[in-house]
Amino acid sequence: MFKYIIVGAGLAGSVMAERIASRLGERVLVVERRRHVGGNCYDEMDDNGILVHRYGPHILHTDSEEVFHYLSGFTGWREYQHRVLGFIDGAKVPLPFNLNSLRMLLPPSVAERLEEKLVGRYGFGARVPILELRESGDLDIEFLADYVYRKVFLNYTMKQWGLKPEEMDPEVTGRVPVVLSRDDRYFTDRYQVVPRDGYTAMVERMLDHPCIKLMLNTSHHEVLELRDGRIHFMGSEFRGKVIFTGKIDELFGYRYGELPYRSLDLQFESADTEWFQEVATVNYPNDYDFTRITEFKHLHPTDSRRTTLLREYPCIHIDGENEACYPVFTDETRAKYERYLELAREFENLILVGRLAEYRYYDMDDIVLRALQVFEEMIL
Repeated sequence: MFKYIIVGAGLAGSVMAERIASRLGERVLVVERRRHVGGNCYDEMDDNGILVHRYGPHILHTDSEEVFHYLSGFTGWREYQHRVLGFIDGAKVPLPFNLNSLRMLLPPSVAERLEEKLVGRYGFGARVPILELRESGDLDIEFLADYVYRKVFLNYTMKQWGLKPEEMDPEVTGRVPVVLSRDDRYFTDRYQVVPRDGYTAMVERMLDHPCIKLMLNTSHHEVLELRDGRIHFMGSEFRGKVIFTGKIDELFGYRYGELPYRSLDLQFESADTEWFQEVATVNYPNDYDFTRITEFKHLHPTDSRRTTLLREYPCIHIDGENEACYPVFTDETRAKYERYLELAREFENLILVGRLAEYRYYDMDDIVLRALQVFEEMIL
């Protein structure tokens, strides 16, 4: 009945399903273990009439015209420039740490000298990884780097990842650099938006095609079995293609042990106030057990007299108890992933796509672009 089976109705799986159905006219079965589509982008209206992101805030930011135009076929947009404040030494300062943050936290004469040195060495507008600043060889710059490391990066990273910044892959630590400008936006991408009706509505439109069959609340274990280099669907060998977007270690029964992921304990609350904080997200690197508070009315404005907040408490991922959100990159985990990848290569009709299947820290636009590329290279 189906030539393609896709495991997962998040962005990766939904893009693949939409392309196969609309471009090829082939029937696709999408199997999703949760009760909703959209993966971790899932959003819904809460009791306050506020659109909330149930797995934490998601802002689409991209320089890819291809990604933006593709998604625009399924949603209108609300332009939104994301700004983040960090609660540091009793003050709320812009993050990533920039020249404005420098002026707000340090004495004027010290800040002026440091700004002159930073811009002179790296150039105005540069985005410099904190670990690179710590090895600059200039005592003043290294003083600042150590200050920012301790006040902004160290404790936040320990809470978020359970590791020190220097123990992390540079791919992760380089995502939030020190910015040598006065641009307070968290992102500088060409397109910065949120879907006008939400991510769930966008994904539902992607999957609204007569060739797409959706099975919610169904684990891939219930319908698929991998053995002897062949994939079986409902007990019979399946000769079509299976596109898998879930955890690769789970797919192979944790044969080489579990790949580590970080998860989040997400605590929502309502407040009897029109606004709680100045921007959508305030980070707390050093204070409290949570890492940040998000107020969703900044993302999706409404005239509600109440507001909805989300506090995020990072934790380890435990299979069956919480969601796998972030792969933990170390040399050991990358080596383990490669072993699982060798297993996957034994199945000619198996395609891996997405953050969990490829064990990569993809942003939303990265996932969409990756799925579009995989469709062109391996399906079309």
